[in-house]
Amino acid sequence: MISALVLVSILALFIGYRFYGRFLASKMELSDANKTPACAVNDGVDFVPAKARFLLGQHFSAISAAGPIVGPILAGLYFGWLPVIIWIILGSIFVGGVHDFTSLVASVRHKAASIGEIVKEHMSVTSYRLFLVFIWFALTYVIIAFTDITAGTFKAVVNGANIGPGISASSLIYLFIAVFMGILLKNSRVKLSTVTAIALPLVFFAIWSGPRLPAPALDFLGGITVKQWDAVILFYCFIASIIPVWLLLQPRGYLGGWLLYSVLLVCLAGGIFGGFKIEYPALNLAGLAGMDNAKALFPILFITVACGACSGFHGLVGSGTTSKQLMFEKDALPVGYGSMLLEGLVAVLALATLMMLPKSPELLKTDPNLIYANGIARYLELVGLDFNAALSFALLAFSTFVYDTLDVCTRLARYILQELFGWTSRAGAVLAAFVALIVPFAFLMLAKEKGYMLAWTLFGTSNQLLASLTLLAVSVWLMRKGKNAVFTAVPMLFMLLMSGWSLVGLIIPFLHSVSGGGEMGANILISGAGATALFGLTVLLLAETVRLFVKLRIFKPV
Repeated sequence: MISALVLVSILALFIGYRFYGRFLASKMELSDANKTPACAVNDGVDFVPAKARFLLGQHFSAISAAGPIVGPILAGLYFGWLPVIIWIILGSIFVGGVHDFTSLVASVRHKAASIGEIVKEHMSVTSYRLFLVFIWFALTYVIIAFTDITAGTFKAVVNGANIGPGISASSLIYLFIAVFMGILLKNSRVKLSTVTAIALPLVFFAIWSGPRLPAPALDFLGGITVKQWDAVILFYCFIASIIPVWLLLQPRGYLGGWLLYSVLLVCLAGGIFGGFKIEYPALNLAGLAGMDNAKALFPILFITVACGACSGFHGLVGSGTTSKQLMFEKDALPVGYGSMLLEGLVAVLALATLMMLPKSPELLKTDPNLIYANGIARYLELVGLDFNAALSFALLAFSTFVYDTLDVCTRLARYILQELFGWTSRAGAVLAAFVALIVPFAFLMLAKEKGYMLAWTLFGTSNQLLASLTLLAVSVWLMRKGKNAVFTAVPMLFMLLMSGWSLVGLIIPFLHSVSGGGEMGANILISGAGATALFGLTVLLLAETVRLFVKLRIFKPV
């Protein structure tokens, strides 16, 4: 039964938090006697102390998007659910949780500096610049993957019904509601609770009304192709990344948080009390490769699940905003480590929506977001909600998770380009946002249909490489302080091995085609060129690390 597996997973994650979390807290020597940057600065703008229970919700909403949904379902389709759930639990406890927690503490101990700034202080300026470029690449692949997934959602067909136009209509109405909320909060004295009481019913109205718009409007939306939706969504990313955060990003993220917790509650209740049996095979392997697609379990499992077990993106969030709001050092454990384990639970619940399906249905040939939405709709059917209405709710919620990621990633990519090139003016911000979206636009226009499937491998690889390089920076910091860094170095080496292995697997077909041994298709060109660039950056960063270690006499070359 799915319920038993969900309960066992919850127990395992709780035990991990209770015991390994305590071990990590002792290793990092957390003490509430140390004044955090939020309390030391407390400027009322960026540095604002927040109680742990509130900051936990904010941080969890920021790191939870489509990653812990799409990755586990894709990996489950490839290899069966058993290897995936094992990696989710072990990865979130011993790898992803360590990454999130230690990067947050490192930022707090460095006056809430970003991971890039920590690299600059403890490694070198060259390492810092390489690290920024690497982050920019990782963000670019996030934008590519999530843009294309959303575009596919807007063209979705389930059980013969063309529901995509209704979902796109609901999404557009939802964005207008977020803008309305932002304007109302900015330009009036209306309390947040009052605005919430107005906006939330409007969100559910958007879910209901989208599929019921007049036929000409739905026909127009239905006539937009996936490639055209890709372009429209990237234009949205451009606008969202340069307008004030109060106008769209903050209110949309706030409303999205309500949907996130609503969906999580539905999945938890449905998984435990729904009575669904496990239908999908525990193992879908021929040897150590996927039976249906010949993808190798090692390393593809570990870069496909990505956010559900480990994510470098979380370190950017933790060191970018969360560290500026941590009230007490000991709050880093529930906020940093606890949030990662909660995301592991989200990944398990997403995997459960695949597990309830036998291997034969046509639905398995569609996209992971539709499998996920189908599971949520089946849960909601148990309490009498119409399946199609529930499906619309689930897909809109999924789209809002993606919007949150796209907003943040595009804005972060803009910041990085501005920092690298010194574009400090308003015109520089607009130019940086435009440049940040050139690569995603070219990729999505050149790639074949469902280009996100190709981008997902690059996204997962770059994301896991970012996590391993962040752990490398934390390990260097700990070693320079004379501390034992084994608990960060071991997961760093593991993720570095899996990610490097994946890059080599992408580079080999590319080099084979370059040498004339095969046809150079668009997919091979894009994936191979991207993987080569990431591999080169990684080698340069590791070379800088070795140079530093030799200089500090941490070890001597043979």
